[in-house]
Amino acid sequence: MGSVGQTPAHCKGSAVRVPASLLALPCAVNGRTRAGAGAPVHSVAMERAFAYLIAGWSGYFVMALELLGGRALAPYFGSSIHVWGAIITVFMLALSLGYLAGGAWSRRSPSQARLALLLAGAALCAVPVALGSDALLDALSARLADPRLASLCAALALFFVPTAVSGMISPYAVRLLVDERAGAGAAAGRLYFVSTFGSAAGTLLTSFYLVLYFELATLLWAMIAASFAIALVALAAMAWRPAARA
Repeated sequence: MGSVGQTPAHCKGSAVRVPASLLALPCAVNGRTRAGAGAPVHSVAMERAFAYLIAGWSGYFVMALELLGGRALAPYFGSSIHVWGAIITVFMLALSLGYLAGGAWSRRSPSQARLALLLAGAALCAVPVALGSDALLDALSARLADPRLASLCAALALFFVPTAVSGMISPYAVRLLVDERAGAGAAAGRLYFVSTFGSAAGTLLTSFYLVLYFELATLLWAMIAASFAIALVALAAMAWRPAARA
């Protein structure tokens, strides 16, 4: 009896008696989303917003890169179904491996900063494509007589790595959005909705409008710059958050 204290005033209505040493602890964590996490609601909301933004832009980036890849390969290997089959195969394979890698990496201290670095990494891997891939495409078209094999090798060399890194983003972002197992399905559904919507936007805008007004290199550099800008803003918000709490 001596080790049991009174029910705190702010917990009235509860039938549970608590030890006297715990009387100072609140029964609810006001303004927090996770007990003990120390993260204000607005900070967690901002983190979630950046997760959705990065996933959506990544979806845009991948599909726009795929369409521009077909445009880049066309002067050397044509635009037949074989060429597009090679491009789609490389992108699907790269995304599938990226999903596996992103899911595995998300188990090791996931953070918004690492998610932003993934986006920046994908953009960095696309820089060689924007700098000029003519020498590589010339060499492949001269050495490989079969345009199917040549286009497959070209797509692997130019687009596999940036697409694989982009594929890591969605499963990693899902990990940041999931607080508890019961809400995992809903969080994943919302995240993949945003990502796929971004892919649709990238497909439509690039194929219907942007390629009509801008050169291939200009579009690639604009996409790379946008990726770096989003990543930097996310990192800056991450650095600003502790100061805002103080």
